[in-house]
Amino acid sequence: MTEAEKQQKLDQCNAICNNTLMETLEISFVDIDDNYVIAKMPVGPKVFQPDGVLHGGAMVALAESVGSLASYMFVDYTKFIIRGIEISANHVKSVKEGFVYAKAQPLHKGRTTQLWDIKITDDSQNLISVVKLSTISLPKK
Repeated sequence: MTEAEKQQKLDQCNAICNNTLMETLEISFVDIDDNYVIAKMPVGPKVFQPDGVLHGGAMVALAESVGSLASYMFVDYTKFIIRGIEISANHVKSVKEGFVYAKAQPLHKGRTTQLWDIKITDDSQNLISVVKLSTISLPKK
């Protein structure tokens, strides 16, 4: 994929986030290739739990957003919609500031179901969460 193609896909990905949870959480897609998608989210009071660290639910929302978008880029999105069907997250470290980055890579790319491995890291590349997401491709009605 050329740099121009990457930028075009990233622009498309970010444009579909208007008026969604991704916009609310300030999630943006920053890199894409044939075998991964990377998104980032700022860490601050908007996504804190009461004790001042990044809320696990916000990390799961980031992971499902990047994994679902990766599935979306894999199918013919004029004919199919993507839905998450199962997500499992293990949070291994807390974050209080900066950004977190979620990288979705396929474990299985089936015609109907997809399985994604998503690693969430901080600005220093420390592992924050490990997430597994299953998605399903459904025909548009």
